[in-house]
Amino acid sequence: MEYDEKLAHFRQTRLNPFDRGEEEDQPEGGKATQQHEASSELFSETKTHSSDRTMDLGLAEDHFSRPVGSFVASDIEQLKLAIEECKKLILELPEHSERQKDTVVKLIHLRLKLQELKDPEEDEPNLRVILEHRFSKEKSKSVKQTCDKCSTIIWGLIQTWYTCTGCYYRCHSKCMNQNTKPCVRSKVSHQSEYELSICPEIGLDRQDYRCAECRTPISLRGVPSEARQCDYTGQYYCSTCHWNDTAIIPARVIHNWEFEPRKVCRSSMRYLTLMMPRPVLKMKEINPLLFNFVEELVEIRKLRHDILLMKPYFITCKEAMEARLLLQLQDRQHFVENDDMYSLQDLIDISTGRLSCSLTEIHTTFAKHIKLDCERCQAKGFVCELCKEGDVLFPFDSHTSVCHECSAVFHRDCYYDHSTTCPRCARMTDRQQDEVEEEK
Repeated sequence: MEYDEKLAHFRQTRLNPFDRGEEEDQPEGGKATQQHEASSELFSETKTHSSDRTMDLGLAEDHFSRPVGSFVASDIEQLKLAIEECKKLILELPEHSERQKDTVVKLIHLRLKLQELKDPEEDEPNLRVILEHRFSKEKSKSVKQTCDKCSTIIWGLIQTWYTCTGCYYRCHSKCMNQNTKPCVRSKVSHQSEYELSICPEIGLDRQDYRCAECRTPISLRGVPSEARQCDYTGQYYCSTCHWNDTAIIPARVIHNWEFEPRKVCRSSMRYLTLMMPRPVLKMKEINPLLFNFVEELVEIRKLRHDILLMKPYFITCKEAMEARLLLQLQDRQHFVENDDMYSLQDLIDISTGRLSCSLTEIHTTFAKHIKLDCERCQAKGFVCELCKEGDVLFPFDSHTSVCHECSAVFHRDCYYDHSTTCPRCARMTDRQQDEVEEEK
């Protein structure tokens, strides 16, 4: 951020982002004396001029050293007094002057020093549990994180901060006890269902013109706070709960096959992220007509059906179990359990063509093991009992038909439209009748 932007932001807010809590009580006489001493030392004539000032405070080590000048402070109250004097002087000095620029840098130094004194890291526990969040103290010194509670930057070099191991909620140590948002992972565990209506808006008036999450007053005009709509829930949120993050909306994918990311609130973004790999979408029931318009879905459904037919071969094959062929689908375990449940990640990968390529490769590997590599699996093939010609047949072959009663396999042309009587079923019926007659 350039100097002009920093100065404009300071003039607009006139707040200290690192100043927390109330100042300690102190007699007025003592405070005035300390204020005079701090200001006289702080704004001494000794200063440095640099045309290239490094404003990225997270990367330059000298930003955390003693401020320019002769100021020395070890007491929090003296730092607060010096910060107030520094803020007043910035507003009084001419804009864009060298003196004003140096004073801004001094103010930043003082704030960081104050934060370092007020936020000791060694007193903080490594793990805390609040509202089902499991907060773990972070060791990273990155300054690119933002607190989900106060929406300010987390200065990892001097501040203690925590991350929830369940929903990845990040916040300062001082903000944890002020958190009112429960862990989203608990919602995923208890409510593993998507909202399947497209942006189900109820109106800002129905929300009493308050944020749907923290109940802060909001309005469409931005006074006192801007109302931002979440495309997933349809509700309105304040700027603290809605950071204009974007996510793919499941309802738009299922009904319109639309994958354009939409703006969602923070809680919805976390919920959708955690729900993305979960197979909770039964496409045949939610929108079966989608298979008539999306050819890729039909292709994936056929491949999944074939894999389910291959699964019995692998379960009873020692070589396949040792080779762990089914583990090739460990990231999509539901593919070897059913052929009608999909996750949002599955649908996204289908739209990009990624799933079709990977699943076709796995299908080819499985078929090669059964039909070519393994003699035990080959012995479990079928010969068409209607024509008694051709190669050994398997139920996942594209030119075959399978009897729904006994699972016998025939050529599709021989067993056309499943109207032909299955010889195997007929033999089984005759055998049962013979057994009944013998018992009589």
